[in-house]
Formats: sequence, structure tokens, C-alpha cells
Amino acid sequence: MNIQNVLITGMCIKSVDEKKMCIYCEGQCVKNGKTRSNKQRLLCRICNRTFLTSYRNIACYPALNTYIIKLLKEGCGVQSIVRLLRISSATLIKRIKSLADNLNKRVLHFHHQYEVDELCTYVGCKTNRIWIAYAYCRETRSVVDFVIGTRSKLTLEPLINKLLSTVPKQIYTDKHQTYASLIPDSIHSTKYRGTNHIERKNLTLRTHLKRLSRRTICFSKSLAMLQATLMIYFFG
Repeated sequence: MNIQNVLITGMCIKSVDEKKMCIYCEGQCVKNGKTRSNKQRLLCRICNRTFLTSYRNIACYPALNTYIIKLLKEGCGVQSIVRLLRISSATLIKRIKSLADNLNKRVLHFHHQYEVDELCTYVGCKTNRIWIAYAYCRETRSVVDFVIGTRSKLTLEPLINKLLSTVPKQIYTDKHQTYASLIPDSIHSTKYRGTNHIERKNLTLRTHLKRLSRRTICFSKSLAMLQATLMIYFFG
């Protein structure tokens, strides 16, 4: 099945008893002039959105966002998604950043156990190493927060402080010396295989996100795109 045909089914208008209805609020639409190319423009009386019944540009369809998220999580890079959806790279990058801006990180729960680890990647060029530090909750089996920067106290401290604010039962890390200075000894553990879950998550991340593969030319060209991609993958 052609992916474009699937997208086109996600129209911006639906018809009920031959009446044009808005897909956002199901309000009745009325004519609202014509475009320069002589296409009929419609206006929703409830939400005041204006749109056409059909578009030449596939990027206008609401269903596109769903496919961008799915393809991004399945290891497709920006250029791969551009070829599959037949949209411009500028439109795709703008859409990815917009989707990420509308997402929120998960709410942390009190008295849970967390694993914290870092993942190394590149931004811009392979001489510019960047670390992704994130926290994995053992109870919910999900990533609850992440930060991007150097492998230093300046980067790790906001993440650790957020976990400490929830009064965790235990925080498991590797033996990197920065953690010892940030986490109280009573709840800090560096025992053997204590970070098994998050280490396995590292492998999953490198498999699912093309830009995180170890030997690749698909690394992130900007910090903003890396941040947006991780937001969509973790919380989208």
C-alpha cells in the first residue's frame, strides 16, 4: 500500500449527510472564499479554522504527524523519512521540532528505584562528542528524564537533583566518580549488574534511532534536532 494514499485518507474535512464537518471539533463548515488557484476555502463556525477539502502538498494532512513519529522510532533518519513521505527536509525538520515542543516529560513518582547511565554520540562532527544522560524507572520500566551535554557534574546535577526530589528508594549507577559526589551513600548503589535494565535500553536506543548508531554518518547535525528526536522517542 502506498503510504501517500494512506495519508490522504486523513482529510481535513469529513462529510456527514453531505455536510462538510471539521475533523477537529465536528463543527459545521461554511464557504469562505477561494484561494489564488481558485480552490474553495472552508471555515469552521465553532473553532474558526480555515482549510481546503484537499491539498496538493501532502504535508498539510493531519495524519502526517503520526507517520513521522512512527518512522522516527523505527530507525529512519531525516532523509529516509523525506524519501518515504515525499516532503521537503525543511518541512520535516520544522515538524519534528514542533512535535517535540508540544510534548512533556513524565511525572516522577515518589519512592521508586532508578537507574542512571550515559550514552555517547556526536553532534555536528565526530570530534564533537556529546553525552546523553537519562534516568530509567524500574517500577514503570520507562525513561523519566534525560539531559544532554558533557560528561560532567554540570550536566548530571540537574538530572540527579530531580530524582532526589522524589525521595527515591535506590539509585543505581556505574562507578563514575561524579555520581558519588551527587547521590547520598545511603541510596546510591554501584553493585555488579545494578544497571542491567538501562544498559539494555542503551542497545535499544542505538538500534531504534539511526543517529545514535556507533558507526554511522547519520549522527545529529545540531543539538536541537538531537533533543527533539529524543523527546519524541521517549515521550511521544
